[in-house]
Amino acid sequence: MALTGKQVRQLRALAHHLNPTVQIGRGGVSDAVVEQAEESLEAHELVKCAVQDGCGLETRDAANTLAELAGAEVVQVIGHRFTIYRESSRKDIEKIKLY
Repeated sequence: MALTGKQVRQLRALAHHLNPTVQIGRGGVSDAVVEQAEESLEAHELVKCAVQDGCGLETRDAANTLAELAGAEVVQVIGHRFTIYRESSRKDIEKIKLY
């Protein structure tokens, strides 16, 4: 699912106030990081991630890899942080209504 420009702007605004919940460190985008991201995406749909200094990956590369493995879309990459989005399949959470 490709996001439109309007949807990206909406998600960027929502992500502004989020703190990073997924940390990518020296191990890079490992199975544990992917699992943590998938759990966070199912619970919140929009997740901010941080790439630590010890990681050998560029932030854009880490964002693209994690998004691909988790079945998500990259919303934004700024500095050492990035935001990904995936619609949750859970019925018990309030979903983000995209324009």
